[in-house]
Amino acid sequence: MSGAELRRFSPGKIPIRWRITLWYTILMTVLVAAVLALLLHLSSTQMLNEARLRLQDTVERSFYEIEYEDGVLSFDDDINHLGSGISLSVYDAQGKLLYGRIPANFNGAPLLIMDEIQQVDSGGSVWFVYDTCQAIPGYGNLWVRGVVSQSEADAGLHAVVRLALILMPFFVLLVALGGYSITQRTLLPLQHMTDTAQRISQGNDLTERIRMGPGVDEVHRLAHTFDHMMDKLQSAFESEKQFTSDVSHELRTPVSVILSQCEYALSPEAGENERRSALQVTAAQARKMSALIAQLLTLARADSGRQNLHLETLNLSDLFEIVCEEQADGAAARGIALHAEIAPDLLLRADETMMMRLLINLIQNAIAYGREGGNVWVTLREVNGRAEGCVRDDGIGIAPEHLPKIWNRFYQVDPSRTASRSGAGLGLPMVRWIVEAHGGTISVESEPGKGSAFTFSFPK
Repeated sequence: MSGAELRRFSPGKIPIRWRITLWYTILMTVLVAAVLALLLHLSSTQMLNEARLRLQDTVERSFYEIEYEDGVLSFDDDINHLGSGISLSVYDAQGKLLYGRIPANFNGAPLLIMDEIQQVDSGGSVWFVYDTCQAIPGYGNLWVRGVVSQSEADAGLHAVVRLALILMPFFVLLVALGGYSITQRTLLPLQHMTDTAQRISQGNDLTERIRMGPGVDEVHRLAHTFDHMMDKLQSAFESEKQFTSDVSHELRTPVSVILSQCEYALSPEAGENERRSALQVTAAQARKMSALIAQLLTLARADSGRQNLHLETLNLSDLFEIVCEEQADGAAARGIALHAEIAPDLLLRADETMMMRLLINLIQNAIAYGREGGNVWVTLREVNGRAEGCVRDDGIGIAPEHLPKIWNRFYQVDPSRTASRSGAGLGLPMVRWIVEAHGGTISVESEPGKGSAFTFSFPK
């Protein structure tokens, strides 16, 4: 057979429901046929045994229908009706037929054999023959022979076989229809998944779902997994679109400023001082873009698992004191007092640069959203074998509906409060990644008008 012919008849060309139905039908047909053959064999053996026992019982009961009175043997008419299909004949001690009938096609077994069921082939048929001898009071010994055809014994079995052969095609058809129906219902979710995937690929609509009902079988689990996967894809796709939009928005302003300042500096009307001022503005916007790109690069590497941590044993207490001293001037510029309560000599294996960035982002965030004349508290202590830190302020706070969103990139509760500090909404996402990358946890508590508290904890 050629390769093309093999491909034409490959199993992949046949729908799964037909393959399952065909296999199920063949298996059930073979199984039922084997069971039926075994039952017929057992039934045949049982029926033959019953025929032999019935023949023996009939012959033995026939002696109750024989009487000897006044020198005459008499045979009751009931002797001919003792056993249906059994022919009885009575012989004297010398083997002379005295009474009864012999089947027309039976010519065998001329000898009388005591209490033995013989199987004799005669006249194209198989016969069971049983002889027994009993003494009749006043007369002497009499023999009674019973003869029955095996075909008579098999008549009921033949009827069962004919019925089975008639019903077998209907059974096979019923099995095939039942198997196809079950397979069709079982594979229906797969068809729904295929249709859903096609609609998504053709219409780019990621909101399509299979939405099967509750169930715990493999097909339901697959459908639920597919829906969960689509939820993830939709969320990732929407996040990517939002991310692209936010990055474009954040970069558009500094790029526009840089272009406008360069055009102004290159114009003939610009003097030396104007050109210097334009260069300073351009440099400031370039530094803003550089910081934004650096943060984006770090987060991108973190997402892909390529942002490595340079772990070393740090004196976290000394590091926090240094950062607090550096940020105190920025807080004082807004009339905010920075308070530090740091436990001494708290050691932690961590990345020094990332730890500094973590604390700087939280403190600058507290200053940006604090109120003039307010306070920022930075604490560090050991709690249950963990290093626990907290940055708390008494500023404007965060409304409950904003709390779940503050960890999203480019999300700003009040952009006007951070515009002067070149905030882009990447500080808190960076903070959360740093904490989780070190195996820690972070949480936030906030109340509008009373301030916010960011608490983080690391295993020592």
